[in-house]
Amino acid sequence: MATEKVFAKGSAAPGPVMKDSIRIYSMRFCPFAQRTRLVLNAKGIKHETININLKDKPEWFLAKNPLGLVPTLETSAGEVIYESPITCDYLDEVYPEKKLLPSSPYEKAQQKMMLEHFSKVVPYLYTIPLGRRKGEDVSRLEAELKEKLAKFDQDLVDKKTKFFGGNSITMIDYMMYPFMERMAVAEIQYCLDHTPALKKWMQHMSEDPTVKETTFDVDTYKNFYKSYHEGKPDYDYGL
Repeated sequence: MATEKVFAKGSAAPGPVMKDSIRIYSMRFCPFAQRTRLVLNAKGIKHETININLKDKPEWFLAKNPLGLVPTLETSAGEVIYESPITCDYLDEVYPEKKLLPSSPYEKAQQKMMLEHFSKVVPYLYTIPLGRRKGEDVSRLEAELKEKLAKFDQDLVDKKTKFFGGNSITMIDYMMYPFMERMAVAEIQYCLDHTPALKKWMQHMSEDPTVKETTFDVDTYKNFYKSYHEGKPDYDYGL
């Protein structure tokens, strides 16, 4: 069940979470929330979606998560969990069917270390377009991003696998993809020109039914982010 339109300040709080279900507080275009939605869908977890106006947050949402961030999960017992990697790990543990994290402690640690490395890539998706809009020289930032992406490309080459955890999608792939797909939105996909294995990985990911369920086309993303940069984010764009 999804309540697509956003809840904003002054809106009535939704009722309690249904038994045998879980609720995600989300925002349709947020890559961090997309991570958790990917895991919910990949694991076939029955859930309800409540979208939040992040510029004008409801008071009742801030009472649940004082940071006011999405994704936030709420259980029927009133338990609240937030931060995207934490919510995803929680879901994988509580709903053990179709595990996304490896069972080996070492392989699990490797995925978490890779996620730490990937977290250093994410800021470039914002700093390069911002610098460009300001008319700044972003060539140094582009070179840094290309260097970081080359290491992920080499990782796939060394592993000789379709995905980062093997030949089927695992947690690390779902953690990385929402940001990688936004490279086209940020118009920095040319930074992938010398990473053929990474480009092939993105193609494989885009064909995954779970990814298709949680993503939008580039024009939809661009229209939303245009409204965001203009200071009037249209969270309900396209509805």
